Amino acid sequence: NFVYRACERLAHAAGLPLPPLRLTVTSDVPLARGLGSSASALVAGIVAANALLGEPLTRAELLDLAAREEGHPDNVGAALLGGAVIATLDGGRVNAVRVSPPDALGALVLVPDFELSTSRARAALPDRYDRADTVHALSHAALLAAALTGGRLDLLGAAMRDRLHQPYRAPLVPGLGDVLADAARHGALGAALSGAGPSVLCLYDRERAGAREDLTAFLEGVLARHGQTGRVLDLRVDQAGTTVTREDT
Repeated sequence: NFVYRACERLAHAAGLPLPPLRLTVTSDVPLARGLGSSASALVAGIVAANALLGEPLTRAELLDLAAREEGHPDNVGAALLGGAVIATLDGGRVNAVRVSPPDALGALVLVPDFELSTSRARAALPDRYDRADTVHALSHAALLAAALTGGRLDLLGAAMRDRLHQPYRAPLVPGLGDVLADAARHGALGAALSGAGPSVLCLYDRERAGAREDLTAFLEGVLARHGQTGRVLDLRVDQAGTTVTREDT
């Protein structure tokens, strides 16, 4: 059980014995869809064990541990801290900045019924990138961070343009090219492959009349045109991050 293994990692890092425990795990995160299910399980396990053992690790130390176990801070940072997290992992330590996106920012996620393993998605990437694509990625990552920090929703579409992985993974995700090309015409502020895929993320303005309905219909139409089945999830940005609730039994 991945959550239990995460509990063991926390106990080992804290230098404390893990007492016998019983876990009941429920999750709404679709598996193998590029939505961070493994990071969610990892964070749940280390936070639960940390609470059980009397909070021996600080929140920053929990983030360091989770990032080392995951191999990067991208998903675990957002799961633990909430909001939007810009982070790096250097020498086993995470440097992170958490920002609160505007409340109007919503997310529609197209989740196909088929799975795409991370290993297969990674195998589609080239071994090397040219200088132009690397410069493009760096500048657009910086613009995306600045847009989220400054609440500039109008810049998200430009900032989310990618040359490093989406062109290579598009053949593995039917309809991805359609969404990236046309989502903006149906109310999306920006669109991107979620993680390694196959889910596709579309950000939109909740205060714009009809945006959610138009975008949902468009995404469902993309699925149908490519002979795929799936669902569209309407999600809000979680600002709280991981929380612990204690119940007396």
